[in-house]
Amino acid sequence: MTNVYSFDGILVFGLLFICTCAYLKKVPRLKNWLLSEKRGIWGVFYKGAVIGTRLHLPVALSCLSMAFYVLFIK
Repeated sequence: MTNVYSFDGILVFGLLFICTCAYLKKVPRLKNWLLSEKRGIWGVFYKGAVIGTRLHLPVALSCLSMAFYVLFIK
């Protein structure tokens, strides 16, 4: 189990947040409801979705490397 207050826990949370927002951008109803605002607290979801879609290869590679780290090294 990854501790949220450690550095690797924050990395896991960030990667999962970015991947979830990128997935939600592909769902039409949720895209209009959740990702319509570009500023404020709801803009964080939009920015996470933009990062996930534009940098999909580095995000996927970092997810794989973090999964390997959490499962086998830690």
